[in-house]
Amino acid sequence: MAKQGGLGDNFYSGGYDLSGDIGSVDKVQGGTKPIDVTGINKAAFERIGGLRDGSMSWKAFFNTAVGQAHPVLSALPTADVVATYCRGTTLGSPCASLVAKQLNYDGNRGNGGEFTFSVDAEANAYGVEWGVLLTAGLRTDTAATNGTGVDTTASAAFGAQAYLQVSAFTGTDVTVKIQDSADNVSFADVTGLAFTQVTAAPFTQRLATSNTATIRRYIRAVTVTTGGVTSVTFAVQVTKNEVAGVVF
Repeated sequence: MAKQGGLGDNFYSGGYDLSGDIGSVDKVQGGTKPIDVTGINKAAFERIGGLRDGSMSWKAFFNTAVGQAHPVLSALPTADVVATYCRGTTLGSPCASLVAKQLNYDGNRGNGGEFTFSVDAEANAYGVEWGVLLTAGLRTDTAATNGTGVDTTASAAFGAQAYLQVSAFTGTDVTVKIQDSADNVSFADVTGLAFTQVTAAPFTQRLATSNTATIRRYIRAVTVTTGGVTSVTFAVQVTKNEVAGVVF
């Protein structure tokens, strides 16, 4: 794949589409904390991997409209927030998600008159997870819909994690599920990757399969309903583990 810039990106937090109010994403950081295990007979540090961690930082513009940056971020929720950065908004675009605590909402009024806010989010229980979009940014379904399959190039037997951001909903209920396929024709539900039934927005959730589950080559997001859905706007990320032993 050719080198890319950061044009046309999206950013969702807590089920809200804040893309138009985010001036920059300053940090998407993840990995394991190193543990120093250097023996006294060594001339350089020895380290092993410790706990998984992650964080995101971004700058927001001052927008007081309902559902936009100021009312969403200034609330400083104490509960977990799911943040998702999308590097592009096409099917299969890379994206990163984080279950986190929002630490701050720090305002800065510049000499030129601009008023911006810095926000930091630190991982809680899981690290940053990079994956791919199963929706072209935010997708809007007005009925139960089978999404288009995304080619992950091969089957793998190491499980997967998935994130859901629902920004708008009208109707009785809708359930978003992830399905996989070996041939991009015959799809079946992936065990453990059916999100909780949605009856209101905003809504977010993270799910994970066992780390030995087989996830086949093609993956798609589908919506189903029991009582009817008028409209649902949502984004789905899936992280398909490429190595054994991923444990959360």
